[in-house]
Amino acid sequence: MSTSPTTPTATEAATAPARPSLAETFAVYLRPRVLIVMFLGFSSGLPLALSGSTLLVWMRETGVDLGTIGLFALVGTPYTLKFAWAPIVDALDVPVLSRLLGRRRGWLVLTQILLIAAIVFLGLCDPAKTPWLVAFGALLVAAASATQDIVIDAFRVESLPENEQAAGMASYVAAYRIGMLASTAGALFMVSGFEAAGFGKHEAWTLGYLVMGALVVLGILTTLAATEPAASARAARDPAHRIENPARRVMVAAVGAFSEFLTRDNAILVLAFVVFFKFCDAFAGAMTAPFVIDLGFSRNDYAAIVKGVGLAATLIGGFAGGFLARAYPLVTALWIGALLQSISNLVFAWQAVVGVNLWALTVSIIVENFTGAIGTVVFVAYLSALCNSPLHTATQYALLTALAAIGRTYLSSGAGFVAEATGWVTFFLSSAIAAIPSFVLLVWLQRSGHFTALAAASAARASAAQRSAQNT
Repeated sequence: MSTSPTTPTATEAATAPARPSLAETFAVYLRPRVLIVMFLGFSSGLPLALSGSTLLVWMRETGVDLGTIGLFALVGTPYTLKFAWAPIVDALDVPVLSRLLGRRRGWLVLTQILLIAAIVFLGLCDPAKTPWLVAFGALLVAAASATQDIVIDAFRVESLPENEQAAGMASYVAAYRIGMLASTAGALFMVSGFEAAGFGKHEAWTLGYLVMGALVVLGILTTLAATEPAASARAARDPAHRIENPARRVMVAAVGAFSEFLTRDNAILVLAFVVFFKFCDAFAGAMTAPFVIDLGFSRNDYAAIVKGVGLAATLIGGFAGGFLARAYPLVTALWIGALLQSISNLVFAWQAVVGVNLWALTVSIIVENFTGAIGTVVFVAYLSALCNSPLHTATQYALLTALAAIGRTYLSSGAGFVAEATGWVTFFLSSAIAAIPSFVLLVWLQRSGHFTALAAASAARASAAQRSAQNT
């Protein structure tokens, strides 16, 4: 008798680990390794809005046109191309820092120092006078942030054992969102506070960015408090990592990671699905800040509702996504996340019709944040499942997340022009339709047995880890 790709076999059900008790479920979030990953999630989420939505509010207030604002999605290019230098992070050590702190922590401290410098530089620019210098500053922030993400992802995967990965992922995503909240609502309220204290608009924005740069210090303190992952320490002694020629060492790491992934079944379809899964969400998200301002809401309305009230919905949605990823087959969870993301964009079309109404905006933002968080957590679970080779986890994860970033950079860069040409209602209806390619690819992958193969690989890794633990 055959089984569907979403139904476990009798053998799988019999060998599945026992479901943890409620106390065990909550206790895992207080383990030191999980807490370290959580604080690194905050450090990872903080910079994104500073070169994204917060910067777009600053630019719109200074009179920059929607077309130029839409093009600023291109400053996210480093998030798309980070896989190109991920092998450098895997293969090379940072002078002095790696010797003192280890491979991963040395790179973390370096990227966090560079991130502080880039945020300060961006805050000293003026969008009204030198928009292209602002673009350069935003590009520096994105580059430093993308490199930090490469290292944090590798640290997270290598630090947490199999039974802590789900908790680490949920904590990381929740803290990531809080980091984004700090650099959106926190930054906007801070700018308003500086203006109320008598500073000019430009000076207030500069001070806001300086404070955001200071918050990166939390990431440095977390890195110093952490311990180097045992897997990273073992890799540092591996012959491939000790090749004297740095260029050859990087080449060996890159070729091994990419060739292993690209020789898998359905590799091209998988990569296309990674690109398109979050596209509809990113296309609408690129214009959310200008949309709210153009409707007539104030900056404080945007901060309080879009980034304040939405936080609770995001956190609840994140843990709901974690529940989906644990309670249902991965393909089922992906279907739920994909459908919810598409439907949520229709709520913004309704908001455009309603106009300036705080209750309507609250409903729209709750729906968008809740569904978006579910989609994000389920998607992260899928990306993690794809990285099933311990020799290439960091580079492969960077490749996958970089491809996922294409949706919010190149594919969404024309969102401003579409909004100007069609109006807000048609724009958000179009963004919902943009989910169709991900639906088609998901059907194709499901029918090809892709998710069955992922489940088998996960079961094999869990069995190998259990045997290793019994032998030690």
